[in-house]
Amino acid sequence: MEFISITKPIEKIEEVQDVIILGGGPAGLTAGIYTGRNLWRTLIIEKGILGGNAALTEKIDNYPGFPEGITGEELVKRMETQAKKFGSKILESDVLSLKIDGNWKIVETSQGTFRAPTLIIATGTRPRKLEVPGEEDFIGKGVSYCAVCDGAFFIGKKVAVIGGGDSAVEEAIYLTKFAEEVTIIHRRDTLRAEKITQQRAFSNPKIKFLWSHVVKAIEGEKKVERLVLEDLKTGETKIFPVDGVFIYVGLIPNTELFKDILNLDPNGFIITDEKMHTSMPGIYAAGDVRGKILRQIVTAVADGAIAGMEASKFLEELNYKEV
Repeated sequence: MEFISITKPIEKIEEVQDVIILGGGPAGLTAGIYTGRNLWRTLIIEKGILGGNAALTEKIDNYPGFPEGITGEELVKRMETQAKKFGSKILESDVLSLKIDGNWKIVETSQGTFRAPTLIIATGTRPRKLEVPGEEDFIGKGVSYCAVCDGAFFIGKKVAVIGGGDSAVEEAIYLTKFAEEVTIIHRRDTLRAEKITQQRAFSNPKIKFLWSHVVKAIEGEKKVERLVLEDLKTGETKIFPVDGVFIYVGLIPNTELFKDILNLDPNGFIITDEKMHTSMPGIYAAGDVRGKILRQIVTAVADGAIAGMEASKFLEELNYKEV
């Protein structure tokens, strides 16, 4: 079968690409490197910060090739430079809708509409909220989901970090640069973070731990002043004074646009095979947005490389050519 790309506007379509990548994190940027190297016209669309959560990480010390560690900002900048070097274009824009028209994947954005035969979804995740009273009211007034963004507002203050995974513990360590005291509050009596990260936290004199507790409410007048906690072992309710609370209790995949198009797992993550193929031919998923057992920058990059190569193969097998 021969597939021909029409470069003139069709039905108010403003621009035709060979590959559209939704998301400019490590997975999306890596996919762009691979499709660009294969000489396919590639457009990467990112609505927020290029690099996503990785760009907000103060120090990454488990990415191969950087034994001394590297800041997330620097690592993402290098990925961006490399993607652009091979011809990928980057557009900062919200994605409003996705439609399928035969082999075309049509993406409507706040800055125009684009179509391509192949689509790589690398939209990542967003923080899961506690969904407790006071949380929404105090966002930006003591409630935060990003220590790198907001840590400097808490110099000499007492803050709590909710969660026990890698993100929670790493961010708690980061917060000790500013806060007088950081308390990790976890619903279990052990952490889930990597052992080396746990060791760093346990050895930090500014970090304390409150085990087997959950937050029932966040209270204050004009800003966060206290947490209402429940002891899961005794059922006791207690008041815990704090100046701020940083929440890391899980992730929600950014897949709302795809729920009627692709197969998702019970948690909303995109189901793929090992080649990053989704349930729709010509659409691939990479990085944290897909169902997987390990969400790290290194696995996102691997996903992006595979998705980029598979998208290239799809175009070749489709006998796709530009006119």
